[in-house]
Amino acid sequence: MKMSNHYKNTEKHHVAVDNIIFGFDGNRLMLLVVKRQIEPCKGEWSLMGGFVGKNESLDEAAARVVKITTGLEDVFMEQFFTYGEVDRDTEARTISVAYYTLIRVEHHDHALGQQHGARWFPLENLPHLIFDHNQMVKDALQVLAVKTRNQPVGFELLPEKFTIPQLRALYEAITGKPLDPGNFSKKLHNMKLLTRLDEKDKSQSKKGAFYYRFDKIRYEELQKEGLLFELK
Repeated sequence: MKMSNHYKNTEKHHVAVDNIIFGFDGNRLMLLVVKRQIEPCKGEWSLMGGFVGKNESLDEAAARVVKITTGLEDVFMEQFFTYGEVDRDTEARTISVAYYTLIRVEHHDHALGQQHGARWFPLENLPHLIFDHNQMVKDALQVLAVKTRNQPVGFELLPEKFTIPQLRALYEAITGKPLDPGNFSKKLHNMKLLTRLDEKDKSQSKKGAFYYRFDKIRYEELQKEGLLFELK
Protein backbone atom coordinates (compact mmCIF):
# COMPACT_ATOMS: atom_id res chain seq x y z
CA MET A 1 0.00 0.00 0.00
CA LYS A 2 1.38 3.40 -1.01
CA MET A 3 1.93 5.78 1.90
CA SER A 4 0.16 9.13 1.55
CA ASN A 5 2.11 12.35 1.75
CA HIS A 6 0.29 13.17 4.96
CA TYR A 7 1.80 10.13 6.73
CA LYS A 8 5.24 10.75 5.24
CA ASN A 9 5.34 14.24 6.67
CA THR A 10 4.31 13.37 10.24
CA GLU A 11 6.79 12.89 13.07
CA LYS A 12 7.67 9.35 14.09
CA HIS A 13 7.48 8.14 17.69
CA HIS A 14 8.50 4.92 19.40
CA VAL A 15 5.78 2.73 20.92
CA ALA A 16 6.65 0.43 23.83
CA VAL A 17 4.90 -1.76 26.37
CA ASP A 18 5.81 -2.02 30.05
CA ASN A 19 4.70 -4.80 32.36
CA ILE A 20 4.09 -4.40 36.06
CA ILE A 21 4.44 -8.06 37.09
CA PHE A 22 3.01 -8.79 40.53
CA GLY A 23 3.55 -11.94 42.59
CA PHE A 24 2.78 -13.04 46.15
CA ASP A 25 5.15 -14.97 48.42
CA GLY A 26 2.51 -15.97 50.95
CA ASN A 27 2.94 -12.89 53.09
CA ARG A 28 3.94 -9.98 50.87
CA LEU A 29 3.02 -8.56 47.49
CA MET A 30 6.08 -8.69 45.24
CA LEU A 31 7.16 -7.00 42.01
CA LEU A 32 9.44 -8.53 39.37
CA VAL A 33 11.90 -5.99 37.97
CA VAL A 34 15.00 -6.26 35.84
CA LYS A 35 18.45 -4.68 35.89
CA ARG A 36 18.60 -2.79 32.62
CA GLN A 37 21.25 -4.11 30.20
CA ILE A 38 21.21 -1.28 27.63
CA GLU A 39 21.60 2.48 27.59
CA PRO A 40 20.14 4.77 28.66
CA CYS A 41 20.21 3.98 32.39
CA LYS A 42 22.20 0.77 31.95
CA GLY A 43 22.59 -1.08 35.26
CA GLU A 44 19.56 0.56 36.88
CA TRP A 45 16.30 -1.18 37.85
CA SER A 46 13.46 -1.18 35.36
CA LEU A 47 10.08 -2.74 34.68
CA MET A 48 9.90 -5.50 32.08
CA GLY A 49 9.31 -3.82 28.75
CA GLY A 50 10.13 -3.58 25.09
CA PHE A 51 9.21 -1.95 21.82
CA VAL A 52 6.17 -3.13 19.86
CA GLY A 53 7.16 -5.09 16.77
CA LYS A 54 6.02 -4.11 13.31
CA ASN A 55 3.66 -7.07 13.04
CA GLU A 56 2.59 -7.24 16.70
CA SER A 57 -0.49 -6.00 18.46
CA LEU A 58 -0.02 -4.32 21.84
CA ASP A 59 -1.29 -7.41 23.67
CA GLU A 60 1.05 -9.67 21.70
CA ALA A 61 4.02 -7.47 22.53
CA ALA A 62 3.14 -7.41 26.23
CA ALA A 63 2.69 -11.21 26.30
CA ARG A 64 6.04 -11.66 24.55
CA VAL A 65 7.82 -9.56 27.16
CA VAL A 66 6.31 -11.62 29.98
CA LYS A 67 7.19 -14.93 28.34
CA ILE A 68 10.80 -13.93 27.60
CA THR A 69 11.43 -13.14 31.27
CA THR A 70 9.24 -15.64 33.13
CA GLY A 71 8.64 -18.45 30.65
CA LEU A 72 4.90 -18.12 31.28
CA GLU A 73 2.01 -17.87 28.84
CA ASP A 74 -1.74 -17.39 29.31
CA VAL A 75 -1.35 -15.39 32.52
CA PHE A 76 -3.72 -12.69 33.75
CA MET A 77 -2.67 -9.47 32.06
CA GLU A 78 -4.59 -6.25 31.57
CA GLN A 79 -3.81 -2.94 29.90
CA PHE A 80 -4.50 -0.02 32.24
CA PHE A 81 -2.88 3.24 31.06
CA THR A 82 -0.76 4.92 28.39
CA TYR A 83 2.18 7.13 29.33
CA GLY A 84 3.19 9.77 26.82
CA GLU A 85 4.94 12.68 28.50
CA VAL A 86 7.30 14.31 26.00
CA ASP A 87 10.43 13.85 28.12
CA ARG A 88 9.60 10.57 29.86
CA ASP A 89 12.40 8.74 28.01
CA THR A 90 15.78 10.49 27.88
CA GLU A 91 16.80 8.80 24.61
CA ALA A 92 13.85 9.41 22.28
CA ARG A 93 10.15 10.30 22.23
CA THR A 94 8.58 7.06 23.45
CA ILE A 95 4.94 6.33 24.21
CA SER A 96 4.47 3.38 26.55
CA VAL A 97 1.34 1.31 27.03
CA ALA A 98 1.34 -0.23 30.52
CA TYR A 99 -0.04 -3.60 31.58
CA TYR A 100 -0.28 -5.16 35.00
CA THR A 101 0.31 -8.90 35.12
CA LEU A 102 -0.50 -11.39 37.89
CA ILE A 103 1.54 -14.59 38.14
CA ARG A 104 2.11 -17.35 40.64
CA VAL A 105 5.65 -17.04 41.91
CA GLU A 106 6.18 -20.80 42.02
CA HIS A 107 5.38 -21.07 38.28
CA HIS A 108 7.96 -18.47 37.29
CA ASP A 109 11.08 -19.83 35.56
CA HIS A 110 13.67 -18.41 38.00
CA ALA A 111 16.67 -19.54 35.95
CA LEU A 112 15.29 -17.75 32.90
CA GLY A 113 14.63 -14.66 34.99
CA GLN A 114 18.20 -14.64 36.27
CA GLN A 115 19.50 -14.70 32.69
CA HIS A 116 17.70 -11.40 32.16
CA GLY A 117 18.77 -9.92 35.48
CA ALA A 118 15.26 -10.20 36.95
CA ARG A 119 14.64 -10.07 40.68
CA TRP A 120 11.63 -10.05 43.01
CA PHE A 121 11.27 -7.14 45.44
CA PRO A 122 8.62 -6.63 48.13
CA LEU A 123 6.62 -3.52 47.28
CA GLU A 124 7.65 -1.85 50.53
CA ASN A 125 11.35 -2.28 49.60
CA LEU A 126 11.14 -1.45 45.92
CA PRO A 127 14.29 0.22 44.51
CA HIS A 128 14.13 3.39 42.46
CA LEU A 129 13.08 2.54 38.90
CA ILE A 130 14.02 4.35 35.71
CA PHE A 131 11.94 6.97 33.92
CA ASP A 132 8.33 7.04 35.18
CA HIS A 133 8.25 3.37 36.16
CA ASN A 134 7.69 4.03 39.87
CA GLN A 135 4.56 6.00 38.92
CA MET A 136 3.43 3.10 36.73
CA VAL A 137 3.71 0.75 39.71
CA LYS A 138 1.74 3.13 41.91
CA ASP A 139 -1.00 3.49 39.29
CA ALA A 140 -1.15 -0.27 38.66
CA LEU A 141 -1.54 -0.99 42.36
CA GLN A 142 -4.47 1.43 42.59
CA VAL A 143 -6.16 -0.25 39.63
CA LEU A 144 -5.52 -3.69 41.13
CA ALA A 145 -6.94 -2.64 44.51
CA VAL A 146 -10.22 -1.63 42.86
CA LYS A 147 -10.30 -4.71 40.64
CA THR A 148 -9.81 -7.20 43.48
CA ARG A 149 -12.78 -5.82 45.39
CA ASN A 150 -15.20 -6.71 42.60
CA GLN A 151 -13.56 -9.58 40.72
CA PRO A 152 -11.65 -12.64 41.98
CA VAL A 153 -8.43 -11.70 40.18
CA GLY A 154 -6.50 -11.96 43.46
CA PHE A 155 -6.64 -15.74 43.16
CA GLU A 156 -4.32 -15.46 40.15
CA LEU A 157 -1.52 -14.60 42.59
CA LEU A 158 -2.10 -17.45 45.02
CA PRO A 159 -0.86 -21.04 44.78
CA GLU A 160 -3.49 -23.56 43.75
CA LYS A 161 -4.10 -24.39 47.40
CA PHE A 162 -4.04 -21.68 50.04
CA THR A 163 -5.31 -20.83 53.51
CA ILE A 164 -7.80 -18.12 54.44
CA PRO A 165 -5.08 -16.23 56.38
CA GLN A 166 -2.89 -16.24 53.24
CA LEU A 167 -5.77 -14.90 51.17
CA ARG A 168 -6.48 -12.19 53.73
CA ALA A 169 -2.78 -11.24 53.82
CA LEU A 170 -2.85 -10.86 50.03
CA TYR A 171 -5.86 -8.55 50.09
CA GLU A 172 -4.36 -6.51 52.90
CA ALA A 173 -1.13 -6.15 50.88
CA ILE A 174 -3.02 -5.02 47.79
CA THR A 175 -5.34 -2.57 49.52
CA GLY A 176 -2.88 -1.43 52.19
CA LYS A 177 -5.61 -1.79 54.82
CA PRO A 178 -6.14 -4.32 57.65
CA LEU A 179 -9.15 -6.60 57.27
CA ASP A 180 -11.20 -8.07 60.09
CA PRO A 181 -10.45 -11.84 60.04
CA GLY A 182 -13.97 -12.89 61.03
CA ASN A 183 -15.81 -10.69 58.55
CA PHE A 184 -13.40 -11.56 55.76
CA SER A 185 -13.82 -15.30 56.31
CA LYS A 186 -17.61 -14.98 56.58
CA LYS A 187 -17.90 -13.11 53.27
CA LEU A 188 -15.78 -15.71 51.51
CA HIS A 189 -17.76 -18.66 52.80
CA ASN A 190 -21.09 -16.99 52.02
CA MET A 191 -20.12 -16.71 48.35
CA LYS A 192 -19.52 -20.50 48.25
CA LEU A 193 -16.58 -20.19 45.86
CA LEU A 194 -13.99 -22.09 47.88
CA THR A 195 -13.50 -25.84 48.18
CA ARG A 196 -11.98 -26.93 51.49
CA LEU A 197 -9.32 -29.63 51.27
CA ASP A 198 -8.60 -32.38 53.80
CA GLU A 199 -5.20 -30.89 54.45
CA LYS A 200 -3.86 -28.28 56.83
CA ASP A 201 -1.00 -25.83 56.92
CA LYS A 202 0.60 -26.26 60.36
CA SER A 203 3.56 -23.99 59.80
CA GLN A 204 2.02 -21.21 61.89
CA SER A 205 0.31 -23.18 64.67
CA LYS A 206 -0.26 -26.70 65.97
CA LYS A 207 -3.97 -26.46 65.19
CA GLY A 208 -3.22 -25.40 61.65
CA ALA A 209 -5.39 -23.83 58.97
CA PHE A 210 -7.25 -25.73 56.28
CA TYR A 211 -6.17 -25.37 52.69
CA TYR A 212 -8.72 -24.25 50.09
CA ARG A 213 -9.03 -24.09 46.32
CA PHE A 214 -10.88 -21.44 44.34
CA ASP A 215 -13.68 -22.98 42.24
CA LYS A 216 -13.47 -20.97 39.02
CA ILE A 217 -16.18 -22.99 37.25
CA ARG A 218 -18.54 -22.42 40.17
CA TYR A 219 -17.77 -18.70 40.06
CA GLU A 220 -18.58 -18.48 36.34
CA GLU A 221 -21.87 -20.31 36.92
CA LEU A 222 -22.89 -18.08 39.83
CA GLN A 223 -21.84 -14.96 37.94
CA LYS A 224 -24.39 -15.81 35.24
CA GLU A 225 -26.99 -16.03 38.01
CA GLY A 226 -26.13 -12.54 39.21
CA LEU A 227 -23.50 -13.18 41.89
CA LEU A 228 -21.75 -9.98 43.02
CA PHE A 229 -18.21 -10.70 44.08
CA GLU A 230 -17.36 -8.21 46.79
CA LEU A 231 -14.49 -8.30 49.24
CA LYS A 232 -13.77 -5.12 51.20
